[in-house]
Amino acid sequence: MPGSVTRWESFPELSDLRGGIDRLLGDLLDGRGRGRMPEVDVVREEGNLLVRADLPGIRPEEVRIEIDQGMLTVAGQHEETSEDKRRHYLRRERHSGAFYRSLPLPEGVDPADVRATTRDGVVEVMIPLPAASTKEKITITPTAA
Repeated sequence: MPGSVTRWESFPELSDLRGGIDRLLGDLLDGRGRGRMPEVDVVREEGNLLVRADLPGIRPEEVRIEIDQGMLTVAGQHEETSEDKRRHYLRRERHSGAFYRSLPLPEGVDPADVRATTRDGVVEVMIPLPAASTKEKITITPTAA
């Protein structure tokens, strides 16, 4: 007489909780969670760092670029101008609200020399790199006191 084995779960609620957490993380990783932190490229180009941040649909006046304590921050607030309350959305992925991205800068960057432009939904921040300091090797020999 063939029998079947059933797995015994002491806390079946934990399985439901894990499924919920997996769905939440999946939602964040499928693109919906990226709206709060713009994706960036950082390129070294002719003595400069060039930071490109994707901000599609964001107007230049909605973007704030700051340098504080060696950190470059691209931030802002985007609000949708109107929303048709009569529409029945089947899926809504376009977000409004605050966004930010912070990146550490090399030592010696002069914030007064940093320039930013925006074109086609991409903000470009040009950061002139400081001249490389010449580091020479120094050998110190201790003497007896």
